[in-house]
Amino acid sequence: MAVTLAEVAVHAGVSPATVSRVLNGGYPVAGGTRTRVERAVEELGYIANGPARALAAATSDLVGVLVHDVADSFFGILAGSLQSALDPTGPADARRLAVVCNTGGAPAAELAYLGLLEGQRAGGVVLTGGAVEEPDHTSALAARIARIAATGAPVVLCGRPPLPVRPGPPVATVVFDDHGGAFRLAEHLLTLGHRHIAYLAGPPGLSTTRERLAGHRAALRRHDPEVFDTCAALTVHAGFERAAGYDATRELLRRGRPFTAVAAANDTVATGAVAALREAGLRIPGDVSVAGFDDLPFAVDTGPALTTVRVPLREAGVLAAQLVTGRRSQPPGGITTLPTELMVRGSTAPPPTGRRTS
Repeated sequence: MAVTLAEVAVHAGVSPATVSRVLNGGYPVAGGTRTRVERAVEELGYIANGPARALAAATSDLVGVLVHDVADSFFGILAGSLQSALDPTGPADARRLAVVCNTGGAPAAELAYLGLLEGQRAGGVVLTGGAVEEPDHTSALAARIARIAATGAPVVLCGRPPLPVRPGPPVATVVFDDHGGAFRLAEHLLTLGHRHIAYLAGPPGLSTTRERLAGHRAALRRHDPEVFDTCAALTVHAGFERAAGYDATRELLRRGRPFTAVAAANDTVATGAVAALREAGLRIPGDVSVAGFDDLPFAVDTGPALTTVRVPLREAGVLAAQLVTGRRSQPPGGITTLPTELMVRGSTAPPPTGRRTS
């Protein structure tokens, strides 16, 4: 049975008029009151659009695609591939209208867009990119996804870890082998002879950051605990932007700890690292080797071409489109893991001495 505005008011301990003001916006409402109303809306699963609520079991041809930053090549390639696979000129079972929602990586924006898509009776939702690993947000996200899935609209997580959603079957999940890719990249640098490897990790609290950093550390620890201890002091958390890579590398140089290689959280960060190193008069890879992650299109055009880890973004977009339209069934457990691949290019070489050091 549909939740009414009056029920939300009772749950929040305010008047129906106050609930209406909060939902409609543009009216002055005290911050604490607004928070109580928004929490009541979330907990009760209220949808302001009455006709949409009455037709909740019916879904549209709209597919919401949530990305962190549509201007980032990682998300642009993923969303573009997915949208192409939902070509309205293609087979009838594939025709969907993809609406890209740019969250900026903000948990609140992620939940807000899901609420809007629920109100629009979206025929499917795809959430892309790393997940913010914060318990309250994870719980709220699971509840919102469960409500959408209960209408019969498929939900696909792409490039993020599985999410326990109850009740109902597992949500379709497409994950990248970030851990394995980071492990192989660190192993490559170790094999070249590097023992002082700086690591520019992504923002803390993000699943992608956790997986890639864990893979990097696992390779160092397996090779030599002393190397692991040395490199741990050369790890810096930063954003995923070029400027973040530039600033983090300058910080490493200021610290004065020696390093002969830099492994970056992604290719964009790696370009910032290269700029900072060259500004300091260092050659790539003559003095310092640099490696990235993702294998974005520009990686082969940098000078020298960037050693990186290929993430199958286009393949993931197609697979997500097939799952959200029901053209492909979920595997047992609902999880599909796509492999990553080490791409060795000219930006990595043995340390400056030309021989391995231990």
